[in-house]
Amino acid sequence: MQSLRIPIFYLLLSLSTIVWCLISLAVATFLPFRARYRFVVQTWCRCAVWLAWHILGIRYELHGLENIPARPCVILAKHQSTWETFFLSAHFEPLSQVLKRELLRVPFFGWAIALLKPIAIDRGNPKAALKQLADQGHKRLEQGAWVLIFPEGTRVPVGQIGKFSRGGAALAVNAGLPVLPVAHDAGRYWPKDGWGKTPGTVRVVFGPPLQADGEGPRAIADLNERAFAWVEQTQRELGVLADNPVVKGPAKV
Repeated sequence: MQSLRIPIFYLLLSLSTIVWCLISLAVATFLPFRARYRFVVQTWCRCAVWLAWHILGIRYELHGLENIPARPCVILAKHQSTWETFFLSAHFEPLSQVLKRELLRVPFFGWAIALLKPIAIDRGNPKAALKQLADQGHKRLEQGAWVLIFPEGTRVPVGQIGKFSRGGAALAVNAGLPVLPVAHDAGRYWPKDGWGKTPGTVRVVFGPPLQADGEGPRAIADLNERAFAWVEQTQRELGVLADNPVVKGPAKV
């Protein structure tokens, strides 16, 4: 039965993507940023999460909601699959996400995403990417948007963890804002590789906001290490990290 549900899910997701991108390109340009985000991203991402729940049987439960600050800040999230990208984009609004610049060139999808003020970086040029993250990310925070960063730089399979790039911590320190660490076990049910999906309940844990102690490189390094330590420990408590995990990295941005 699951082998039949998976192609149905991707068919409906693809159709919704095409239809919603076309509608968004026609309507979103006339909306202010916050309303545009709700119309384009939240609606579509909630649809994707809904399809995953009702067709694939991938449900979710949330822990630590009380830890989410009232004011938008930098989100440092574990990256295991595509599911958390959908979920976090739907849960926080407005949200600006770090993504590869090349994605904006994808017909319709990329054009629609470009309307949402993403932080589009050149991953082939790490120094330029860090500057883009610092400049654009600071602007987005000043505009009242959450900034979502996957500090591992790429999706890392269950049982492993990637070293955290300092870009997110640096952005938070320079803006005088905390980071919100997020751990989950989505990779159990929506793996990094392949088309296979397994029914189950994703556990998403929002950690306590972590504030830097001071400014400068040392404060950035300390904040980044504390965020990594919390995510690593929580992944272990969720049962998705080996006792001696393979640590990949470091991430470029």
